[in-house]
Amino acid sequence: MCVATDPICGMDVDPETAADQFEYGGETYYFCVTACKEKFEKDPERVFTWKLS
Repeated sequence: MCVATDPICGMDVDPETAADQFEYGGETYYFCVTACKEKFEKDPERVFTWKLS
C-alpha cells in the first residue's frame, strides 16, 4: 500500500481512498478531509513555510 502524508495535519493518507487531492508544483498532494485541502489550496506556499518553522 502506498501512503501519502496530508501536508496540513500530517496524517497518513492512502491515495486510493483520500478525501481529496490537489495538484501543485508538479506534485499531487492527498488530504484526509476536504477542509485540509481547502486550507492548503488557499495558500500552499504558506503551508510549506509554516512546516519549516
